[in-house]
Amino acid sequence: MRVVIAEDSSILRDGLVQLLEMRGVEVLAAVQDAEALLAAVAEHRPDAAVVDIRLPPTQTDEGLRAAVQIRRTAPGTGVLIFSQYVETKYAEQLVGDGGAGVGYLLKERVVDIGEFVNALERVATGGTALDPEVVAQLFGASRRAAALDALTPREREVLGLMAEGRTNHAIAEGFGVSERAVEKHIANIFSKLDLPPSESGHRRVLAVLRYLDRSAR
Repeated sequence: MRVVIAEDSSILRDGLVQLLEMRGVEVLAAVQDAEALLAAVAEHRPDAAVVDIRLPPTQTDEGLRAAVQIRRTAPGTGVLIFSQYVETKYAEQLVGDGGAGVGYLLKERVVDIGEFVNALERVATGGTALDPEVVAQLFGASRRAAALDALTPREREVLGLMAEGRTNHAIAEGFGVSERAVEKHIANIFSKLDLPPSESGHRRVLAVLRYLDRSAR
């Protein structure tokens, strides 16, 4: 797996490089600002980019805006936001474009480097890795969407776990129910979010992204 990193803290940036390289990840570039990030992605075309939200010069949302641009100009590169903050405005654009290969993890909630690498691998191969707190805040920012309002509380819980990349088996174990019960919940979610069967196999991802896409319009 080939990645680039954008993190303004030199200590965190160097630490992340070392941890990833110890796990066999090839770090092509580690930069501190959005401009350098975009240049590194254009030059190396990595499998994924790990991006902090608040980068120089204003330390506001440069990283997230750069991530949105990467999704448009380098769709083959997965984007994993790795930040202390949930920024809903551009995050909805990032995960609501109908595509896969997107992740958003909160730094303080990642305690195992193995789990982080697994999430990065999912994003690099076109999957998704969304922290449940991020999903909750994005949903909360768009509460009036009719599609989400149509879901039952349990269906919303299942949807959040699907966004994390959990399998039906893992969801069933977490709730203490059968996989068939989980399949029924997911079928209801697909129906309520107007996601008919397709050959792409991305309905699990689109079940989350379709709602966010609608709410961002």
